[in-house]
Amino acid sequence: MKIGIFGGTFSPPHLGHLTSAAQAVEKLRLDKLLLVPAGTPPHKELPPGSPTARQRFEMAAIAADGLRMGDRVQADDLELCREGKSFTADTLALLHERYPQDALWLLMGSDMFISLQNWYHPEQICALAHLAVFSRHGAQDLPQLQTQADHLKETFGARATVLELSETVEVSSTRLREELARGERPAELTDPVYGYILRNGLYGTRADLKHLTDEELRCCSLSMVYAKRHAHIRGVEEEAVRLARHWGADEADARHAGILHDCTKYLSLAEHLAICKEYNVPLDELEQVSEKLLHSKTGAALARHLYGQNEQVYWAIYWHTTGRPDMTLLEKLIYLADYMEPNRDFDGVEELRRLCYEDLDAALTLAFTMSVEELKERGKDIHPNTQGALDWMLTHGKGQSCQ
Repeated sequence: MKIGIFGGTFSPPHLGHLTSAAQAVEKLRLDKLLLVPAGTPPHKELPPGSPTARQRFEMAAIAADGLRMGDRVQADDLELCREGKSFTADTLALLHERYPQDALWLLMGSDMFISLQNWYHPEQICALAHLAVFSRHGAQDLPQLQTQADHLKETFGARATVLELSETVEVSSTRLREELARGERPAELTDPVYGYILRNGLYGTRADLKHLTDEELRCCSLSMVYAKRHAHIRGVEEEAVRLARHWGADEADARHAGILHDCTKYLSLAEHLAICKEYNVPLDELEQVSEKLLHSKTGAALARHLYGQNEQVYWAIYWHTTGRPDMTLLEKLIYLADYMEPNRDFDGVEELRRLCYEDLDAALTLAFTMSVEELKERGKDIHPNTQGALDWMLTHGKGQSCQ
């Protein structure tokens, strides 16, 4: 395999990093790219109040996931797991032990490349890895970079490749941190990375999580789940607002419930159970062993206690997975928006979408019927609340329709 190593402080990771990383994967045909946040940077002191090394790693992991390349691009906490300064030579030595049969490619900017002979054990760096230097200024950089490549080859036997980037995003990390401290939203941060910063109060943001704007709330929610879930969450938000507008429900409540309904989707069972214990959320036997059922309960708990959402939003999230008998209007809308948002594709979804805007109770009855039938076909347990919701609709459905 060809494995790229892209190191740095990543404080914070931004579009400049991500644009370069994506092009390196393509141009070098890398099988894997590792973003490696420095544990203790050897050549500079981090500003006072900087995020912890673990927080920088978690931001890098969120940024890597946002490239949507799966395991091909991921963050690695190698430098966080050892003591002392994070020297590149030591990192490459450890990676060589981990991947003894693979080719390592060290990615770096032109400034770092020009000064490489002054690094700690440059001869070891050049022996262990190919060097891939980003040229952000095209022909202007090439003579100097080629001269340096020749010098490193003659002195250390270096193997260097210059990558001419077709797309660049010039970013000053210092400026980003200053903007964040002023309460501004830097354009060069992805939504999930910005949401992580807000949730953890990094760089002096000090956001009041119970009084966020819709954009800030959305970023926080997206920062808590994998990127593969983002389209669904956005789809549910948009569909919930459309349904609320159509049926006369509170649009703000519908939006907030849509944004937060899956915010705990990827927590472990232990994490779900800990949240339920902390906020005294009662669980039945089936819920105690199912992350799929638990995420609606823990999502509701965080919506109420962390993000300050009202009781209507709380219960709409709480019931969005199983449903219940005699649901409120908002509970119905969130359940249905989750079921048939624009990214869903299954037999019967178009009929369900039509009914959602013509006969809400008929739509809900159809959704519960399909859910119960699917669970039976898959041999899965049917939660009593789901069966109870279907039975209630079949006997008490009011036939709420669009006049």
